[in-house]
Amino acid sequence: MLGVKFMDKLNYTMLCDFYELTMGNGYFISGLKDRISYFDLFFRRVPDNGGFAIACGLEQIIGYIKQLHFDKEDIEFLRSKGIFSEEFLDFLKDFRFTGDIWAVPEGTVIFPNEPIITVRGRAIEAQLIETYLLLCINHQTLIATKANRIVRAAQGRAVSEFGSRRAHGGDAAIYGARAAGIGGCTGTACTVTEQKFGFTATGTMAHSWVQMFDSEYDAFKTYCECYPDSTVLLVDTYNVLKSGIPNAIKVFDEVLKPKGCRPLGVRLDSGDITYLSKKARKMLDEAGYEDCKIIASNSLDEYIIRDMIFQGAKVDSFGVGERLITARSEPVFGGVYKLVAVEDDNGEIKPRIKISENVVKITNPHYKKVYRIYDREMGKAVADLLTLHDETIDESKELTLFDPQYTWKKKTITNFKVRELLVPIFKNGECVYETPKFEDIVSYCKQEVETLWDEITRFENPHTYYVDLSEKLWKVKNELLSKNGQ
Repeated sequence: MLGVKFMDKLNYTMLCDFYELTMGNGYFISGLKDRISYFDLFFRRVPDNGGFAIACGLEQIIGYIKQLHFDKEDIEFLRSKGIFSEEFLDFLKDFRFTGDIWAVPEGTVIFPNEPIITVRGRAIEAQLIETYLLLCINHQTLIATKANRIVRAAQGRAVSEFGSRRAHGGDAAIYGARAAGIGGCTGTACTVTEQKFGFTATGTMAHSWVQMFDSEYDAFKTYCECYPDSTVLLVDTYNVLKSGIPNAIKVFDEVLKPKGCRPLGVRLDSGDITYLSKKARKMLDEAGYEDCKIIASNSLDEYIIRDMIFQGAKVDSFGVGERLITARSEPVFGGVYKLVAVEDDNGEIKPRIKISENVVKITNPHYKKVYRIYDREMGKAVADLLTLHDETIDESKELTLFDPQYTWKKKTITNFKVRELLVPIFKNGECVYETPKFEDIVSYCKQEVETLWDEITRFENPHTYYVDLSEKLWKVKNELLSKNGQ
């Protein structure tokens, strides 16, 4: 049984797929352990058939890389498997990451088939970090992307993340809440996420508070007396319109008004919230509490929120739980980690490709750059361009883009500017990146989404954002396809 003692000392270096270790041992035995290799982490499809995703999870990856090592207990465990050479196990005693990593900053808008992270390092170390990189990016990018969909559906109304109790474990709750904040949520129910990252934790009462007292009125009255400056009452324990709202108004009059305080809000957590919110709004307004907000929760997602607003719900903010923290509609992001190049003994970079009968699984080879192209006048993103690592784009000249599959589809762009998306994170094993503050990542993400055309942000049938290949990269890819009989 895995007890608290084990979890307290868990070394995340061992949080790897076992094949990463068997391959590492094989690289060691076959003399390939020091072969410089290039891996790309990317994804193939946006969840929920959306138009874009939000990159998230880099901060945790940085912490992991910094701590990468094998403890004595880890090596003894591997020895007990009986398949690893003693030379390899001895090598692991002083194992550290000594390579280079580039990544897009957290909060960046990203699209399928372009590198989110590129790793350059010795074969063993570049292979070993695959699992942890993927689990960080896959989980947090999924939640940040889902959160952004929900926030956009709310049309300017605040959205809080309420999902800790339904998350798939502690890390999923903590880092999922952080990702939700980057995606645009204004608060979380997860207290430790504020403690660790500064993302505001909020919360008032559960139904058990109301049930603890002899009457709903007593429960509301006591809560108002405890928190006169921040009163939010949960009004659906028994009957929203017959008791919840009337009792709330009564205690507002009897407790808050004499103190010169105003209620912050009431929360609806069940029933036909659209209908109830309209009735509750009318009752509150007639009682003189026009400034009392109505908060909605109860298994919400972007589609329900969108429909509620369309139907005229009088809701000022939303609390979204399970369908956000688990991305219930599509709970797998699908990021992959693929070898794209190796260096020969002379330091020349040799491209590698993964080929499949399933065309979407054919990789883009080589060590690459990712450029984002913006319309200089509008400031909107036009397309992303993958190039070889030594290519540059001259903004003073027109640029012709073509579809990598349907090459006759071409577009010439003028009056544009470009930005390299991948930035250095580690150089020779040392971190060279200063992680932004949480609130700065949130602001950056908001600015990123604003660079997208409205057609890309649609929930249904969004416009396909183009991720194109430079002519040089396209030729390399097609030469490899031809060489391998495709």
